[in-house]
Amino acid sequence: MTRVNKHAPHRTEHAEQAAVIDWRNAMISQWPELKYLHAIPNGGKRDVVTAVNLKREGVTRGVPDLSWPLARHMYHGLYLELKVHPNVPSDEQTDFLNWLSSQGYCALVCYSAEEAIEALKWYYEFDGLPF
Repeated sequence: MTRVNKHAPHRTEHAEQAAVIDWRNAMISQWPELKYLHAIPNGGKRDVVTAVNLKREGVTRGVPDLSWPLARHMYHGLYLELKVHPNVPSDEQTDFLNWLSSQGYCALVCYSAEEAIEALKWYYEFDGLPF
């Protein structure tokens, strides 16, 4: 049985993604291509007017959280969907990730900032299949 520390701070997908971007910002001097890693602000709660406007502008359910349009070997770019346990990708997210993979992109689900950073390092230094 897994024990849960009731006093541990609740991790959020926002905090994990912000930690990835903080790491990116610190690493840009070593890996200049990281400046092209960007968020796709698809999720989150919004008021009705903002949600309607964003939908009209093309916000689409299932699009991953982060995109890095950097070609590496057989991949056209990298997409990352960040989740925290016990959350899992929605059906729309799974469908989009599978479609990206079928189109030659590397599309991964990461469950922490650390895992996402390891995925970014692996992708940048590409030496075979992930993990």
